[in-house]
Amino acid sequence: MILPIIIGVIIGLIIGFVIAKMLEKNKASAMLRDAKRKATSILKTATSDAEALKKDKILQAKEKFIELKSEHEKVILSRDRKVSEAEKRIREKESKAAQELDRNSKLNKTLEEKKADYEYRVEFLAKKQKETEKLHQKQVEQLEVISGISGEEAKKELVESLKAEAKTDAMGYIQSTLEEAKLTAQQEAKKIILNTIQRIGVEQTVENCISVFNLESDDVKGRIIGREGRNIRAIESATGVEIIVDDTPEAIILSCFDPVRREIARLSLHKLVTDGRIHPARIEEIVAKTKKEINQEIVEVGKRTVIDLGIHGLHPELIKVVGRMKYRSSYGQNLLQHSREVANLCAIMAAELGLNPKVAKRAGLLHDIGKVPDTESELPHALLGMDWAKKYGEKPDVCNAIGAHHDEIEMKSLFAPIVQVCDAISGARPGARRQVLDSYIQRLKDLENVAFGFSGVQKAYAIQAGRELRVIVESEKVDDIKASELSFNISQKIQNDMTYPGQVRVTVIRETRAVNIAK
Repeated sequence: MILPIIIGVIIGLIIGFVIAKMLEKNKASAMLRDAKRKATSILKTATSDAEALKKDKILQAKEKFIELKSEHEKVILSRDRKVSEAEKRIREKESKAAQELDRNSKLNKTLEEKKADYEYRVEFLAKKQKETEKLHQKQVEQLEVISGISGEEAKKELVESLKAEAKTDAMGYIQSTLEEAKLTAQQEAKKIILNTIQRIGVEQTVENCISVFNLESDDVKGRIIGREGRNIRAIESATGVEIIVDDTPEAIILSCFDPVRREIARLSLHKLVTDGRIHPARIEEIVAKTKKEINQEIVEVGKRTVIDLGIHGLHPELIKVVGRMKYRSSYGQNLLQHSREVANLCAIMAAELGLNPKVAKRAGLLHDIGKVPDTESELPHALLGMDWAKKYGEKPDVCNAIGAHHDEIEMKSLFAPIVQVCDAISGARPGARRQVLDSYIQRLKDLENVAFGFSGVQKAYAIQAGRELRVIVESEKVDDIKASELSFNISQKIQNDMTYPGQVRVTVIRETRAVNIAK
């Protein structure tokens, strides 16, 4: 009974196992079919994408090829155009050359014809000249027979008569010239003096009347000018200085006769440009502060000067005047430095003469205080300085030395000639003051006169501020070898006889000309 049950169970298990296996097999085959289907669809998709990418790349390659081909065609066309233009120019040059050759051949023929005609005319003129000379000789012989005097005697009489007539005419011309000169002498003298003043005074006036304010860039000029020029008007009104803004790169010019006001304007502009805030209110504030600073600096400079020189008891106003001399120059020499030199020289000279060196030093320091007035004055600077010294309690010896150092009043003490001499020494020492125009012109004239001292020299010009001497000689009197010798001799003469800065180059020019006249 149990055995059939067990067998049945086993058979059931076997059948279940077989059914499960069959189900698994069916499931695996279904999955395999799905995988094949998916693989097929992926393969189809990849194939279509590949075909699309291939077509896209082929199109891009075709477009790139077309682009390169067009560029290549453009290059070829450009080269062809250049080649055609070059061929055209060459053809034009060839045609011009052919025309020139034809013209030259025609000119050669014309020149040969003209040469033959010229030779014929020269021969004809020579014959005519001989015939004219024979006729002239016959006429002279006939005239000598008729007049009873020879040709030489007739020439002498004619020359004598011409001399007498020329003397008479010359005397009349000289007399009229002298009368005219007397009438115009005064007027011409005034013109010469005015021209001289204008030519000599320009450089010194420019130096004493303008200052140059340098800028980092030209953009700052617009800010200094301001909208409708209000900033520049405010600066000019506050400082009393004219501001010139022109095309000069990175610079503006400050123009004023008062050096202190120029310095105030320069420092104020520097502060405004550095700060960057430029407007009328700020300008007035900065100018006011700068004026105070300059006035304090003037007093400090005056105090340091009198302390350095050992001068005591000087009035505060005179100390301020001494400080103002820092901003004034005389013939290119700083006035304060010049006054200090004069003070030291006066002290040394007074000590050598047995006088009080402190009084001499005081007079030397104050001798030019009249050159820095606060207001315009018609008095000479020596007399104005003397008046100031009297006003502020200086001793009579000091006042007299100040007023007499240019001989405008009588010298009443030994300190006056000491100040005068020391003033001349400080101004005349080498390098103290700039070379005046007269001495410069005289040096150029001396250079030219050295060249004229040699024979054969026709013209001489000193150029390049006296650093070169151009000498033009007469070609008939000076040959090439003598020209070289003349250049050497002139340079040696200049080197031995003249005093000059640097070097002087001597160039001798010998020119040969051939001149004919066509009639």
